[in-house]
Amino acid sequence: MTVNATTVSAGEALRVLTAGWHAQTTGGLTASWMLHGRPGVGKTEIVQTLANSIGAAFFDLRLTTIEPQDLRGLPYYDHATAKTVWYRPEDLPDAPTPAILFLDELTAAAPSLQPTVYGLLQERRVGRHRLPPSVMIIAAGNQVEDGAIAYDMGTALSDRLIHMIVQSNVDDWLKNYALTAGIHPTVAAFIRTRPDLLDTTENSIRRGHIIACTPRSWTRVSAIMTAIPDRATRQVMIAGTIGATPAAEFGLLADDIAATVQIGAIMAAPRADRAAMYPRSLHGLTALTYGLIGATTRANLPDAIDILADLRSLGSTHAGLPLAELTSFGFELLIGHALEKGWQDAFATSASYADYAATRRAAGLP
Repeated sequence: MTVNATTVSAGEALRVLTAGWHAQTTGGLTASWMLHGRPGVGKTEIVQTLANSIGAAFFDLRLTTIEPQDLRGLPYYDHATAKTVWYRPEDLPDAPTPAILFLDELTAAAPSLQPTVYGLLQERRVGRHRLPPSVMIIAAGNQVEDGAIAYDMGTALSDRLIHMIVQSNVDDWLKNYALTAGIHPTVAAFIRTRPDLLDTTENSIRRGHIIACTPRSWTRVSAIMTAIPDRATRQVMIAGTIGATPAAEFGLLADDIAATVQIGAIMAAPRADRAAMYPRSLHGLTALTYGLIGATTRANLPDAIDILADLRSLGSTHAGLPLAELTSFGFELLIGHALEKGWQDAFATSASYADYAATRRAAGLP
């Protein structure tokens, strides 16, 4: 059966779930949620990010690895009351403090487990154990067509949930995830210039390949880039993560960036000496932008502003490159980073940013 819900990006899903949490805390809405999406699209990261942002404990239950008694608990005979009583499992939250109960791989759960899950999703209880009002329930799973182990969801289960389909989105991943997750600037630069390779699951299934590019696999590539200095070893690992063909293309770009992008050096250099230190390729400039923002502190923020503003004046040595677009994109990311840290006053006192803003206003741009 088709999931006829709205398709959203990971960032949009997080925004909706955050609104759902606030509605639940005011008593206006008590609901259980379901995130559908391909493997590796970021469903778990969305829920973990929500838990971190609201200060909630995170209870992660992988439904494919448990039996009904793992949720129901185990019975024992109470001689005093002559009744069977149940030991409640520790995996269910019981404190009156914020918590998220994450039921992962719901669509792959054994049919014998579903009646127990029904009670959690609809009645917020298992047996006589009721979840506190401070618990938000979110489930996730793949769809049958995603090439993962999954079963069609029946109406008895689907009617208990508010559904969203999470789909990878390049702009959302780069702006709302890559920076906060510390994604390696080479990975971010590659995805910005090859957005078609953020998620190749559908194409890999069609070709019969078991390895695909996904947001999750690119996060692993980022970790490999950071942890493994030897190029040959690194390339074997990356090919085993995203596939041989994308890995070969990524490796060439990584070599170019490694040879031309020197974040620390350009930030430390006098402004007059920086022009010759900018990379000559779009890949390199994009990596410089991401790396620059990742390396920005309160102390060197004025230097970062100067470096981005000076991108516009490289026309004679970087002909044909979209310097104005890259400058705007860089400032959008840098301003967002500064606002998050409370450093926005640096823009008010920067002559470089004032000149950049005046140029945009003169061109009729916001």
